[in-house]
Amino acid sequence: MSAPRRLADVPDWRYLLREFHDHYRALSSGGSAPIRSHQRTVRARITKLVRSNPEVLAGAPEAKPVTAHLRRALDQGRAASGASFIRAIEAVADGLQWQYGYDKVSKGLAGKYAFAEFAGPRGPVRCDDLILGAVLFAPGCVYPAHAHAGITESYVCLSGATSENDQGVYGPGSLIFNPPGHMHRITVSDREPTLLAWAWEGAPESLAGNKMTFSRKPAR
Repeated sequence: MSAPRRLADVPDWRYLLREFHDHYRALSSGGSAPIRSHQRTVRARITKLVRSNPEVLAGAPEAKPVTAHLRRALDQGRAASGASFIRAIEAVADGLQWQYGYDKVSKGLAGKYAFAEFAGPRGPVRCDDLILGAVLFAPGCVYPAHAHAGITESYVCLSGATSENDQGVYGPGSLIFNPPGHMHRITVSDREPTLLAWAWEGAPESLAGNKMTFSRKPAR
């Protein structure tokens, strides 16, 4: 029986974690103390994760309808500021497991989005105090208003354009920040797919459950 692969043995996954670390250092906090603190926490937990040299557990790849838009999203991202991030995702793309995150998804939404976890309680790179991944939205997607209990969330836009709560438009190189319990609704440009890298940090019990609260009313 072969020995399990560890992070030090799989350079593509180490480079992907480095892209998260480097972007969370380079992107501006805009003068926001909570965002700056979140960026530091994400970097510190990535550093701890890399030093721990965890196992890398590759599962069977899994696609979703929205992954038909992935090639376009990656192509668009190569021409933007996060090109090195895009290349790091491409290096592991063939083995990604795209998911919905809950059992029941409306028919319309099921064709419009999916996410892949890179590091976390269920990711290929196991970690209990941080989740890193990517989420792909098809053109015209409207993701309903929701909040995350006990989880601080951020997105780095790698390609396309998205709006949160109809308050501003975020293109490549933007950082979107959601503190715990913040209700947010995501809309996507009609013309192009959007690819976001995301980070969640929180207590292990919050990340292991990662329950979302949905709203029946539009977020304000």
